[in-house]
Amino acid sequence: MNNFYDSNNIKQLRKLRQLRPELFRLFVDWNKEVFKDGALPAKMKELMAVVAAHVTQCPWCIEEHTRRAKDQGANETELVEAAFVAMAMRAGGAFAHSCIALGIFEEHEHK
Repeated sequence: MNNFYDSNNIKQLRKLRQLRPELFRLFVDWNKEVFKDGALPAKMKELMAVVAAHVTQCPWCIEEHTRRAKDQGANETELVEAAFVAMAMRAGGAFAHSCIALGIFEEHEHK
């Protein structure tokens, strides 16, 4: 596999459905329920998913949840703000994890 993110690779999901159709169906049905209006409106859930997709760097999730967010009424400005939230989360993770590196560095100095 030369390119993990080739758009044709998503077709491998068919194997999941073929090998374990009941689990595949349960996941799809559960996923539909999760993104319905509830305590949070569906549009907000989709924008949250756009953020998570950027943080996890899943191109297919970015594509799917961006489309779904737009279908739920999200506008381009909301999408851009979601992208900035993702940027802050990714940078914040590195910022917080720098404490681990500094702690290890200090431990290593005392050896």
